[in-house]
Amino acid sequence: MTRSFITGISGMVGSHLADYLLENTDWDIWGMIRWRSPLDNIEHLLDLVNTNGRLKLVYADLNDEISLRNAVEKAKPDYVFHLAAQSLVGRSYSDPVYTWETNTIGTLNILESLKELKKNCAAVLITSDKSYKNLEIKRGYKEDDILGGKDPYSASKASAELAIQSHISSFFPLKKTKVFIGVARAGNVIGGGDWSENRLIPDCVKSWSKNKKALIRNPKSTRPWQHVLEAVSGYLFLALNLKKNKNLHGEVFNFGPNNT
Repeated sequence: MTRSFITGISGMVGSHLADYLLENTDWDIWGMIRWRSPLDNIEHLLDLVNTNGRLKLVYADLNDEISLRNAVEKAKPDYVFHLAAQSLVGRSYSDPVYTWETNTIGTLNILESLKELKKNCAAVLITSDKSYKNLEIKRGYKEDDILGGKDPYSASKASAELAIQSHISSFFPLKKTKVFIGVARAGNVIGGGDWSENRLIPDCVKSWSKNKKALIRNPKSTRPWQHVLEAVSGYLFLALNLKKNKNLHGEVFNFGPNNT
């Protein structure tokens, strides 16, 4: 039986990925939940844990390397989707240390856990379109553009990418590794279950439901909106192709809408 391991399964994207896999595959799904993490997005998944033998939840924390290693060892995954993060720019200003710990060191801990796997595995590590240095260019960003980040969130994601590439070169060489890693950069993902603060679509819905005007914080900014199922299908497509084409190991891919 194929096994998948999802960090951040209690988040908006992670919960949709789990739903998608349950409905469209026969894979076993191991979902990692952080201690004291809100479970609003996965109430329906919690109900399935006792009725669907394919879904299993394990408590661990990106910032606790031992618990994370134990979770990966228990799951013995064929596919890993690393989605867990401190994903809010606003919160990164109020809690920069936690943001750096979770996004950068947490990603390192995932990589360290993958080093212990003794089986073939494809791992998709999701970072962010905020990993790019913001040069205010109109063409959009390409995978080989310079990384950067003025705020703690963006900088922590860019640093996570440096850690990923360093670990791939140092510990997952193409000719020896059984773990094949791809990096996915996506942003502005919208969909059901996203009620975080300072998010445009949720803020609009909240305002309109109260007959209030929605506050548009950055009206001159351009955002590549995409529905969560578009991102989820892209991550899955990348994971499947990592298994088929080992030359994709270490490659970075942007996920976003066409210029239409």
